[in-house]
Amino acid sequence: MTSAVLSPGDTLRELPTERGMLRYHEYGDGPPLLLLHGSGPGVTGWRNFHQNLPALGRSFRCLVLELPGFGVSHDTDESPFVAGPAAVVALLEGLGLRGVPVVGNSMGGVIACQLAIEDPGLFSCLVTVGGVGKNVFSPSPGEGLVRLTDFVEKPTREALVQWLQSMVFDPAIVTDELVEERWAQATEPATLDASRRMYGAAATAARNRHAAASDRAPYWAMLHKITAPTLLTWGRDDRVSPVDMALLPMRTIPRAELHVLPQCGHWAMLEQRQAWEAAVVAFLTREDVRS
Repeated sequence: MTSAVLSPGDTLRELPTERGMLRYHEYGDGPPLLLLHGSGPGVTGWRNFHQNLPALGRSFRCLVLELPGFGVSHDTDESPFVAGPAAVVALLEGLGLRGVPVVGNSMGGVIACQLAIEDPGLFSCLVTVGGVGKNVFSPSPGEGLVRLTDFVEKPTREALVQWLQSMVFDPAIVTDELVEERWAQATEPATLDASRRMYGAAATAARNRHAAASDRAPYWAMLHKITAPTLLTWGRDDRVSPVDMALLPMRTIPRAELHVLPQCGHWAMLEQRQAWEAAVVAFLTREDVRS
């Protein structure tokens, strides 16, 4: 399938689960490829990945999951960080899939890594887009996460624009159309509540207290348990998860490779779309990765 995707309605599918309705987009021919979106105001799987579907769909049956709590799949009283892994497992089980390649943008990449640590056979290989790891040299949280907290605490259009501009290298990407599209979904009450459960000041403080008191190691300290081939893709100019974060997963995941894209912010799959798609397709179709 090589034709352009016209609208989300052309590809949208539904899967009933015990927790509610999961929605996902299906596009392309070939072996299955799972795509997991990131977080942030007005995000959806469609908005993260629909521009990549024509290229990826030539080689794969792309399955773009809409994670709970972002206004497309079912709402959740949990943080989407917590609800996300269960939704991924439910989708794969519902479709009868296992041992599939996965692409995860930011939060989606973290979810993929967490699941790969817990169940090494769930994914055949991983591709991440920023977000995975731990700040080594740069301040934490990064600028983009600070802007995100500012928005969820006081959701104004100005705060949304400032967050969007922190996501990209080229500010021209932040068009009026993009702002209005994101604003409409980001301020829907249930979606905004889910965002506050992730990035509100109180939620962040609670997470930090829990991490300090917990005996469990953070996921980034267990990345060495990921046995699948892994491609880390990163925008060199990422202001959400600065590129020094890649050092830890690149060094500790045994079969990890790192591809850094210049003049590129956090949305590498959009801002350097052709270069990112070429690197990802080459990796996923390599014999040593597929075998």
